[in-house]
Amino acid sequence: MAPSSTISNIAPLQLVWFLYDVAAEIPTHTLFLIFVSLVGLAFGLIYIVLHIVAPKPRLPYPSEKTYITTNPDGTISKPRPLPCWYDRWHAESRLKEQSSLSTASYPTIPAGFPVPDFGTVEPAEVELSVVIPAYNEADRLIPTLQEMVAYLDENFGRPVTSGPGSRPTSKGTGTPKPHRNVFKDASAHKRQHPPSGYEILLVNDGSTDRTVDVALDFSRQHNLHDILRIVTLEKNRGKGGGVTHGLRHVRGEYAVFADADGASRFGDLGKLIEGCEDVVDGSNRGVAIGSRAHLVGSEAVVKRSAVRNFLMRSFHFVLMILTPPATSRIRDTQCGFKLFSRAALPHIVPYMHTEGWIFDIEMLMLAESAPATPVLASDGSVIGTSYGIKVAEVPIGWHEVDGSKMNLVKDSVKMAIGLAVLRASWMLGVYRRRLA
Repeated sequence: MAPSSTISNIAPLQLVWFLYDVAAEIPTHTLFLIFVSLVGLAFGLIYIVLHIVAPKPRLPYPSEKTYITTNPDGTISKPRPLPCWYDRWHAESRLKEQSSLSTASYPTIPAGFPVPDFGTVEPAEVELSVVIPAYNEADRLIPTLQEMVAYLDENFGRPVTSGPGSRPTSKGTGTPKPHRNVFKDASAHKRQHPPSGYEILLVNDGSTDRTVDVALDFSRQHNLHDILRIVTLEKNRGKGGGVTHGLRHVRGEYAVFADADGASRFGDLGKLIEGCEDVVDGSNRGVAIGSRAHLVGSEAVVKRSAVRNFLMRSFHFVLMILTPPATSRIRDTQCGFKLFSRAALPHIVPYMHTEGWIFDIEMLMLAESAPATPVLASDGSVIGTSYGIKVAEVPIGWHEVDGSKMNLVKDSVKMAIGLAVLRASWMLGVYRRRLA
């Protein structure tokens, strides 16, 4: 046994020396070419693998571009066409690929500076759109809607009549007024009725329970006719897919998505609007996200299991390594309470690929990599360029809610793998900012 053991230990060492001797006889430039070829081959294989495994969102079915709501008499409406700013944006973007933008409409912008594009997004019809992704949420939906509607009624008001063209009643004083929307097009100034009021888009992600029935009953009881709109996806897409689908169809000046479990305090929406306006740029682009980072060490977090807290910290560590600088500095990327200005949506939503749990991270990465926009002085002149869409991280109230559908260990591993695939796909060009 001893001789064979000795041979097995010596053989690898002899192989190493043999390869070293062979390499020593090869010219340096040849070795360099071999090394570059191997690296290129490795990147090529990774690129091919990413094309195979990277998530690719499916196109919506025709029925998913309709919604139902309740009628004033309590009946359920027939499917109605769902407004979609994305379709018009896509069509106009295709046309604009054949022509170049000009600074003629913006005399204060020097040649060479980026020009904000306003013609691609339809004007807002309401002040706020709320998107709620829901999968089998019949048991948790009612408290969330109650808190949400009470706050929205007080601060935004409702339309006097339902249906297109309706105008909302006067609203309370709780809604912060925009103070940096400085780069509007001429049509915005001519509008006699600025957007006000709200809508709620409940995206039913293939639920098998009574989620839709519960929502319709709530709509009847609270007279939310054509305010609470229910969109049903024929096949489950995941939370990210549901949120992205909803954001493609919002009509609001602001769009916020909130989890159906009501874990985030919806009354903190005003803080998100203020945070968004604090970072909005010259093209009205801004994002504000709810954050639970200030709760670390609090009773709400300490009560969690040690495994959950460990996985949370581990994921945040991986996040810091794999994401670009601005995104890596965000302390809480996964809170299900994020708000976008309408002008920010076309720089984020059309390029979304991830439909699982880590879709939030792709949204933040897309915001960080958004095209540049001019920085304006108080007199409207351009004094510089701002790259990316700024993100405000806003502390909010939050509490644990039972009934989570997330498998702690399994989904944590999936999130880590998904994050690696996401980052590699954007770095190697598998994902790009291009029209489908």
